[in-house]
Amino acid sequence: MIHIAFLRAVNVGGRSVVKMTDLKAAFERAGCRNARTFIASGNVVFEAPAKLPVALKTRIARELLRLFGKEPGVCYRTLEDLDALIAANPFGAAAADKELKLYVAFTVGAPKQRPALPIVDEKEFVEITAVRAGDVLVISRRKPNGMYGFPNFCVERLGVTATSRNWNTVVKVAAFARK
Repeated sequence: MIHIAFLRAVNVGGRSVVKMTDLKAAFERAGCRNARTFIASGNVVFEAPAKLPVALKTRIARELLRLFGKEPGVCYRTLEDLDALIAANPFGAAAADKELKLYVAFTVGAPKQRPALPIVDEKEFVEITAVRAGDVLVISRRKPNGMYGFPNFCVERLGVTATSRNWNTVVKVAAFARK
């Protein structure tokens, strides 16, 4: 089965960004088959049994610790998970609005309590619109300074470790994984 590992942080502890070839090699040393990376933001596609064995996750964690000097945090999804998310069209009409940035925050586990939605972070100009099976859907709006708010801070206030990807990147990762 095809799996995708979304790493929480590729630039850890002030060290320079890790080369994607080194990241790919770490997953291969851990025992992942056909590992490959997609763009330099910590997206690793690999093949493994349908249910990832705990021993494999442990070996991956050990290799990442060796590579980064500390554990970056990894959120695992299958290609089937991503395909189902994409097919659900979770952002609906908002996907056509070029003034918005859309994100999926992949979490390690679900929040302990189901939050009342939407959650609006007025400082960061982000809005959590849905929480689905460990995926948090976030809309980001332009701040007065012209920048867009980043969703991770807001999502992690739910008590979960998360890593965020732009919706366009999620769609592209799924397409890349299918090749």
